[in-house]
Amino acid sequence: MDAEAVMICVAGLGVSGAAAARAMATRGEKVVVVESGDGDRIRRSAAELTEAGVEVRLGASVEELPDGTGLVVTTGWPPSHPLMRAAARADVEVVSEVELAWRLRPEGAAPWLALTGTNGKTTAVRMLTSMLNAAGHRALAVGNVGTPVVEAVTGPWDVLAVELSSFQLHRSPGIAPHAAALLNVAPDHIDWHGSLEEYARVKGEIFARAGTIVYNADDEWPARLALPYLEEGRAVGFTLGVPGPGQVGVVEDLLVDRAFVADPVREAEELASLSDVRPFAPHNVANALAAAALARSYGMPADAVRRGLLDFVPDPHRIAHVARVGEVDYVDDSKATNPHAAAASLAAYPSIVWVAGGQLKGAEVDDLVRRAAPRLRGAVLLGADRARIRQALARHAENVPVVEVAGQDTGVMDRVVTEAARLAAPGDTVLLAPAGASLDMFAGYPARGEAFARAVHRLADGRDGGPE
Repeated sequence: MDAEAVMICVAGLGVSGAAAARAMATRGEKVVVVESGDGDRIRRSAAELTEAGVEVRLGASVEELPDGTGLVVTTGWPPSHPLMRAAARADVEVVSEVELAWRLRPEGAAPWLALTGTNGKTTAVRMLTSMLNAAGHRALAVGNVGTPVVEAVTGPWDVLAVELSSFQLHRSPGIAPHAAALLNVAPDHIDWHGSLEEYARVKGEIFARAGTIVYNADDEWPARLALPYLEEGRAVGFTLGVPGPGQVGVVEDLLVDRAFVADPVREAEELASLSDVRPFAPHNVANALAAAALARSYGMPADAVRRGLLDFVPDPHRIAHVARVGEVDYVDDSKATNPHAAAASLAAYPSIVWVAGGQLKGAEVDDLVRRAAPRLRGAVLLGADRARIRQALARHAENVPVVEVAGQDTGVMDRVVTEAARLAAPGDTVLLAPAGASLDMFAGYPARGEAFARAVHRLADGRDGGPE
């Protein structure tokens, strides 16, 4: 870090902000954290940092830089935020916690295998970590997956599997991972970035200084962003189709590598079977292929890819089978918090009663409904923006029966499941794939998924549902 910097201002007292502040205080830097919010968690974190010698300004104005600031570390504040604008006016550098972590790496630090995308990031990065561990490496999943990168760069790790959001990439001009993957790009966080084009450009920044480029050959934006690197011979595509030379993909029921072999034109190597991917769904196969390509770029043998997939334990609320009741399957994909994620989930089942709704965050759902319409046997809608989904269903799936469940209390999930059971026939799947965020009714998508699962189990037990 710049020894002449008078003070480092950390913007935000979330998990990564607190980690960045601790890391810099440990190095003897003068650090001030600004946080406009309040609450028990924030106050506990503030007290811990104060004991470590960090100045914390709770409830403070976050529109002007603290006097003497020489560097700002942001934890996802948008460029339009007054503090970010104040830094720009004062010509003070602003970096992400991820960029800070990169700069703090000691000599001989663990290389990074980085991954981003609109959806599937956490699943893919955990698959990757499982593959690396299966090969005997001390690997850790860090970044947007939970553990701040700045906490891991000085740890005893052989390699880091780094999940990066667009917010983190926006202020990370120096990171140079061993390999980097872009899973997909769909409209999301447009209010933060200003446009889909800018959002996609920032996602593509993960490629800028990476050694090996891994891109989704089936997705328009990743393929476009990878094109310059493809011409340089540094890009590896992954596809759900039969892979060409320089790709990993699917041949019949096998995941196959035609990139990291001695002769990609004439050779291919089996990595795993489709049955090794759990939970099985097309978008999860794509996640597995991306993880496999990153692992192979780091020299992992094929058997480590398969063992990693078999050892992988999916996180909750990602196309998780809850129960079978009356020959109907109930599946919790509460993590499908935007239309792109919901589309992937809906594509995994042939006959669906769809449970959807929540906060759409300005996203359009017409294309989602149009594509899903042939699979829909019914829809049960809840949450703040359910009317917009109902209108899209009326336009593109007019013969699909729709039930709206009003109310903003979490107890409505019992009524939702009851209505879904009424619409479902044997062989159908009742699928919670909301296409929207959950904070209109729940503490987060896990709470929404748990409410759904509890309601399904009450249905299976033959108990009357009611407010929880």
